[in-house]
Amino acid sequence: MSDHTAAMPHRPRRHVLADEVYETVKTLVMDHVVRPGARISIDGLARELDVSPTPVREALARLESEGLASKEPLRGYRATPLLSRRELDELYEFRQLIEPWAARRAAEKIDRHTAAELRAEMASAVAPKGTDYRDYRALAAHDARFHSLLARLSGNDQVRIAFERTHCHLHIFRLYFASDIGFEAVTEHRTIAEAIIRGAPDAAEEAMSTHLDNSRTQRLHTVYRDSS
Repeated sequence: MSDHTAAMPHRPRRHVLADEVYETVKTLVMDHVVRPGARISIDGLARELDVSPTPVREALARLESEGLASKEPLRGYRATPLLSRRELDELYEFRQLIEPWAARRAAEKIDRHTAAELRAEMASAVAPKGTDYRDYRALAAHDARFHSLLARLSGNDQVRIAFERTHCHLHIFRLYFASDIGFEAVTEHRTIAEAIIRGAPDAAEEAMSTHLDNSRTQRLHTVYRDSS
């Protein structure tokens, strides 16, 4: 892990909070400083971050729950591989089954309180200018909150839970990111939100379906364009 030192996003304070270590290690994984499939040394990271192994171990357990790391018996942790083209297709097929429906239901159920909640979330959405995880982390967090919020506003907890368990925003953002994609994603989120707030189920459903199609196409063209 010594070759990661130069690419460290930042070196946390000596008495660091577990969340800071988690964000640092997550950034290394998202930016591919720790390569997909590579072994992750707890002791090595602890030395490089100048912390004890405990917060590193806790960070890796959190990443494991998000599908960004996997633990092998007697061998430790590895960064998980990137989504294959088939896995990406299957993820978007799943999303197309539940998210346009959730957007429609949210539009049918919208009231002034939930509309205010949706407006507040959209006020936090800013397209980043750069292409590393530090730049687009806020957008990735907004993306997760936005889609989870719409699933919740559908009134169906099982849909919300099923969506949140995929951690799809992390896996998709880990594949590829560019600032123009960030701008387009925020614009499409605003279109969806506006349709929901004005109580237009058909428009909300269509806008969500279009958003998912655009996101899938962008990843296929940029990441898998040389695949058969």
